[in-house]
Amino acid sequence: MTERHIPIVAVVGASDCNGRPHQVEMAEAVGRALAKAGAILICGGRGGVMAAACRGAKSAGGLTIGVLPGDSAAEANPYVDIPIVTGMGVARDVIIVRTAHAVIAVGGEFGTLSEIAFALKLGRPVVGLGTWELSKEGHPVQAILTASTPVEAVQLALDRPFLDETPA
Repeated sequence: MTERHIPIVAVVGASDCNGRPHQVEMAEAVGRALAKAGAILICGGRGGVMAAACRGAKSAGGLTIGVLPGDSAAEANPYVDIPIVTGMGVARDVIIVRTAHAVIAVGGEFGTLSEIAFALKLGRPVVGLGTWELSKEGHPVQAILTASTPVEAVQLALDRPFLDETPA
């Protein structure tokens, strides 16, 4: 019998979106679309894009997981259902992307760039909404799938095959 997997999708982005309300709106719409599609949202569990995505998922009845960098579940945003307390700082980024079947990057700073890099290294598809563009030796690298809307980002993430084993 084939076991049905519930997709787990990471949403990554800036922890502070002050001055970037469009990123908050996009992240919230991504969270809402993931919940409507029946996916579980995993993120860093704190503010900015993470809180907005969790808020969107909760508004549509979704389940949210926050992988926290510190030593207390109290640092989770109020929309996290399952806080995972790691005490690992930014090293928790690997846990987030390794757990996810796909990653959606909304805007972002250097922490987002590291999550994108880990995801690509681990063979996870990355969908970008106004996020980083990659190049190597001056030539564009088309490793990030580009979406124009939050709904398109979720469709691209969920259209990817699920990985039963993680490539190294």
